[in-house]
Amino acid sequence: MTYDPNNIFARILRGEIPCSKVHEDEHTLAFNDINPQAPVHILVIPKGAYVSFDDFAAKASEAEIAALVRAVAKVAGMAGVAEDGWRLLSNIGVNGHQEVPHLHIHIFGGRKLGAMIGKAG
Repeated sequence: MTYDPNNIFARILRGEIPCSKVHEDEHTLAFNDINPQAPVHILVIPKGAYVSFDDFAAKASEAEIAALVRAVAKVAGMAGVAEDGWRLLSNIGVNGHQEVPHLHIHIFGGRKLGAMIGKAG
């Protein structure tokens, strides 16, 4: 998968599409998902043009990596799910059902979330 500079998250970062911002710093942006799958469903994205976690791990600076990890934890705390538990998810590639070619980490919480994935088959 190649990076598409016109993907929805790139357009949000450029201010072309509005978002319900939760957190922003030099390297990251976090906002509420427009189609929430749990009471808390927030996306955290790097501001750099990274397709996936693999791409980010290979190419991002140490500062970008640290900022993303810290932003995920900070946002979970701000959302009030840190104490009761929460889930993070990043879909990668076709088999991982990645729909947008920009690294994004989902934070889910606010209720019991159930099984992680369905049975293999």
